[in-house]
Amino acid sequence: MLRGVAERLSRGRSFRRRLAPQYGGCQMYITPECGLSYWFGFRFATGLLMNATETVKPGNVVWDVGANMGLFSFASAGLAGPGGRVYAFEPDTTLVRLLRKSALLNPKAAPVEVIPCAVYDSVSLLRFNIAERARASNFLEGFGYSQTGGVRETQTVPSVSLDWAAERIPPPDVLKIDVEGAELGVFQGAAKLLETKRPVVLFESFVGESQDEITRILKRLGYTLYDCDLPAADRVPIEKAAVSTLAVP
Repeated sequence: MLRGVAERLSRGRSFRRRLAPQYGGCQMYITPECGLSYWFGFRFATGLLMNATETVKPGNVVWDVGANMGLFSFASAGLAGPGGRVYAFEPDTTLVRLLRKSALLNPKAAPVEVIPCAVYDSVSLLRFNIAERARASNFLEGFGYSQTGGVRETQTVPSVSLDWAAERIPPPDVLKIDVEGAELGVFQGAAKLLETKRPVVLFESFVGESQDEITRILKRLGYTLYDCDLPAADRVPIEKAAVSTLAVP
């Protein structure tokens, strides 16, 4: 009951914070609507921020697929610097507005362009569910996980494939994917990009047939997989994608 009250009180609230210098130092708006832990800043998001520090270099182009409120996007913007560029793909209209506010705050970082759409295997219109609990759990219809607590509302959103996007904007050096169960569709729509540009890929996936197929796609293209929940010094190549995976070409 107390959690439900706290979640309802979080709706519509946001506050401005600055990432630590080791995570790029950018300012951004965060909202506890994406998870109650964000009332306390970034201390529960260090894994994602560390992934950015390990993969993003000055001048890089970064694509953040499933940007949510932009932790990876704005860490990448600070780390890539003014010579880089960040593209944040996010279908939730509420979070798009928050991302665009944040994008105005950091003139010395890489510019962050917010692209208000879902990413899947083709250009289409899809149904997108806003989670009753944390907006970090929003999901395309047919996917999602049990922690959503139900559906608050459903929106119709445009979707693109990454191959389609790569014909229109600079392709990524670093590609992060977190789409709450729809990862396989994203990879199926990125075959040409992965084969030709060969970005470093960070992605979330969960045990099942789609995880197996993602592993096959990446192995066929010559990627080496690592469990990025482990400290960098402890990582060894793994045979199958983990829940959090770093794929290196």
